[in-house]
Amino acid sequence: MHFARVRNYVFYRSGDTEIATDIAQETFMKVWEKNGSLNADRIKSLLFKIANDLFISYYRKEQRSFQFFKHYRPGNESRSPEDELAFEQLKSRYDKALQAMPELQRTVFLMSRVENLKYTEIAEMCRISVKAVEKRMKKALEHLQVNLKTNE
Repeated sequence: MHFARVRNYVFYRSGDTEIATDIAQETFMKVWEKNGSLNADRIKSLLFKIANDLFISYYRKEQRSFQFFKHYRPGNESRSPEDELAFEQLKSRYDKALQAMPELQRTVFLMSRVENLKYTEIAEMCRISVKAVEKRMKKALEHLQVNLKTNE
């Protein structure tokens, strides 16, 4: 009963049935490992929380791989060394800013900017109001603006 719901939740976020099934299985393995210390009344919310965390972790790994291959061009000398250095510094600041961003803001930011979800969809998935999504997005953008400024 819960497996199908967890798998559907991850499928909705990923769009891939194999990934959804893998993450749902891993979610249930984690719950099984903690079997003795769980409260049966809260199992459903725990399953969705674990599945969400596993999906975000998977997504971050995939994004890093995708970004690497997107920007990796062997033998392409079109950028000057100064441009390469500036790009790498900006990329590093962006990665650090994302890591330093509070989790709730980062989740909303990634769902909006990377997954292209609407605020109403994010609110529904995170079980928060649209106003809360707007506030978290505003805070995330402010965080990035402060952390991505160059010190020239």
